[in-house]
Amino acid sequence: MPPYLAIDSLSVAYGGARVLHDVSLEVARGELCALLGSSGCGKTTLLRAIAGFVVPEKGDIRVDGRGITTLPPEKRGTAMMFQSYALWPHMNVADNIGYGLRMRGWKREAIAKRVEEMLALLQLEGFAPRPVTQLSGGQRQRVALGRALAVDPQLLLLDEPMSNLDYKVRIELRHELRALQKRIGITAVYVTHDREEALTLADRIAVLDAGRVVQYGPPEEIFHRPKSAFVAGFMGADNAIAVTRLSDGALSADVAATQGEPLIARFRSDAAEVRRVPPAASDSTLRLAGRIVQTLYVGQGFRYRVHAEGADVWAHADERIDEGTPVSVIVPADALLLFPRAAAL
Repeated sequence: MPPYLAIDSLSVAYGGARVLHDVSLEVARGELCALLGSSGCGKTTLLRAIAGFVVPEKGDIRVDGRGITTLPPEKRGTAMMFQSYALWPHMNVADNIGYGLRMRGWKREAIAKRVEEMLALLQLEGFAPRPVTQLSGGQRQRVALGRALAVDPQLLLLDEPMSNLDYKVRIELRHELRALQKRIGITAVYVTHDREEALTLADRIAVLDAGRVVQYGPPEEIFHRPKSAFVAGFMGADNAIAVTRLSDGALSADVAATQGEPLIARFRSDAAEVRRVPPAASDSTLRLAGRIVQTLYVGQGFRYRVHAEGADVWAHADERIDEGTPVSVIVPADALLLFPRAAAL
């Protein structure tokens, strides 16, 4: 089955500076694709190119087999939800949701019916006459989503729509948005810098770095099987230490070792355990000798910064251990993400 959204070798430059480099993506009908990356990586530029607000240097964009690369935004069949929501402050909820329909020449009765459908879909019944200035952040987010969905777009584009909300509301709305997207079956592209948000919402995640897609796949693949040290670090494997894989398969933190394969080991702090005992004989488990330099209480135990083998790593323990105490950091073999050292630097 051909992809619903197809992006082929798309490149964008601003003032001669290349922002996107030959980006290619395919999104199936009904999927939510998350564009994930740090600030300046090109994810919002890619979204705006799909929407028609940015003109690419080269490349092709197709939606449901129809080329839209050269079409103006209003002819693309897309709807965009902005980070600021861009609601009209002088309008009430109903007028904001129906705004796009009025611009398309819908009759008043048809607009009223569609607005009521959106209010019911978003659990905002009774809010039609309320000024948007009297809404909470979560309610404004729903109104902005209703305005985007009201025009029945082929493709829904969302530019970090939850970044202005507090944590509790964000968590609630993530689940609501995911359930709604699945229920109505709309295809969506969602920009975020929050890996937890991407993992929660997306069918597939595109990780961007310096204008390139460095990995694209299902959330569990991106999280558990990153293709590079960069992706591993971005997905939470913040610890990085140089190791050598010896001929018997054991890992050694002796970076001066001349025999064996030089690697970078990345791992998540919640997979590493701090123990008071000295490291045992090496095997496929990574054992690091070090000293605690910082202690943080995180509710379910303690998080420690340990200076080990010339690097600082983060690890967990159930008990409180004083700073300055000699400890071992134990990382199970299945928690290690190993990459060639030269490629990871």
